This record gives sequence, structure tokens and C-alpha cells, in this order.
Amino acid sequence: MAALGLLCLASANNAIAQNPPASAPATTAHTSALGFYYSRGSYGESRDTRIRYMPVSHEIARGSWRYKATVPVLEITGPANVLVNVGSVGGVADERSGQVSAGGAGDVSFNLTYEVPAWSANAPFIDISAELKLPTADAQRSLGTGRMDAGVQVDLYQLAGPVTLFATAGFRYRRQSPFYPGLQNSVYASLGGSANLTEVLQYGLIYDFRQAASVFTGETHELLPYLSWTVSPAWSVMLYTVTGFTEDSADFAAGMQLSRRW
Repeated sequence: MAALGLLCLASANNAIAQNPPASAPATTAHTSALGFYYSRGSYGESRDTRIRYMPVSHEIARGSWRYKATVPVLEITGPANVLVNVGSVGGVADERSGQVSAGGAGDVSFNLTYEVPAWSANAPFIDISAELKLPTADAQRSLGTGRMDAGVQVDLYQLAGPVTLFATAGFRYRRQSPFYPGLQNSVYASLGGSANLTEVLQYGLIYDFRQAASVFTGETHELLPYLSWTVSPAWSVMLYTVTGFTEDSADFAAGMQLSRRW
């Protein structure tokens, strides 16, 4: 499930690579995005879990600050132990351990990001973010934990000639859930790079590590190659796939995001 968060990192990196910010903009900018994510994996179970996830987000940027809200819908089929934006959580209560098939609203999230002013021309760009997740997904139908979560994250971007290097480190706080008693706090980190293929096409690769989100599961290691197409100054499309290397990663995952800046 790491791809969903990493897509935001890749989108921000794409914007910086094409238009490095010399200083904070004085005007207000808006970005609306529609995404679609599909994953399939066994996660150590005898049956596969399939997830379809479609987030709609809107971001407002002014000066050094960015404010973003995301409202998703999703559909999950499989054992009731894999959650969007959490991943595999292992054991569940007996009455919830069978096959589930449910869809509906997901958890709404709010992000606040501060762009640290650069202290020199060659200094990396640094973003500091905080996120609050509201438990709007129906936990009784295995669409969420039913509890409010929070997280903090630091992103770094460094231009190195034709390549943009970027990294992330973050911490996720999870409240205990009566539906998933094994949930725990976790840290995560990622490294990546991107370059221009043509004037309108950019490609990149991200390596992601995530600590186990539950006492019943293990950490995940994943690779995310992506391709971004700048259709026009206002429109862009990003496509990506995910390759997992642990039992708690999806066997296959892919997605896209359509963005409109105005």
C-alpha cells in the first residue's frame, strides 16, 4: 500500500524538476487530482486480497504552505486483514476472518506541508508535513480501522544536473482498534530519483521501506517505477507499478493519477 503515499512524493518531485521554486509564490495555486489504484496479493493467506481505490484530492498552495484534502472511495475483496494506506495487519477476530467483499467511502485525510526556505542556491528543497486521517471508512465492513491516525513526514529534493534525487522519512501514529488489535506505530523511509525522457515525459524509480503496521505482520520493501506525462502546463498524468519483495507486499499493484493545476 506504500504506492499511494509515494505517488504524492513523485508528483511533488515532478513539479520541482520541471519548475524549481526560487522563492515562495505570492499567489494562490490550486491542484485537483483523481487517482486509481489496483492491487492483488496473498499476503501470506490462502486467498488473494484485491483492492480498488480511487482518491479525489484538492491542494491549495500559498507562500511556503500547502493544504490538501483527500476523499476516497474503495472496494476490497478477500480476507479482512489488508487495509488501504496501512497494508497487511495479520490476525483479525474470528467473526471477521472469512472472505469479505465490500465497497464504499474510505478514510478522509488532511495534509499540511511547509516548504523550508532554501539557505543557499545549491541547498536541497525540504518539505515538512503533518497528516490527520479521519475514520470515515466503515470498519465493520473491513474498509478501515475505525480510529483516527496521524503522521509526520520530511521530504528532501536535490537537483543533480539532469537528475532529481529525493528521499522521505516519516512516522505514523495509529490508535488501537477493536477490529484490528495488533496495530502499532511505525516508521517508513524511501529513496528515489527521476530524469526527463523528453520535454514532456519524465521517468523515475522509488525504493520504499515500511516497518510492520501490526504485531502480526512484517516490514515491506517495494520498488515503484513511474512515468509522468505533462500534457499541458495545466494537465499531467502519472502511471506507476509496484513490485514487492516481502510476504506482506502485494503480488501486483498499479495505478494512475490525473492532475489539473489552476
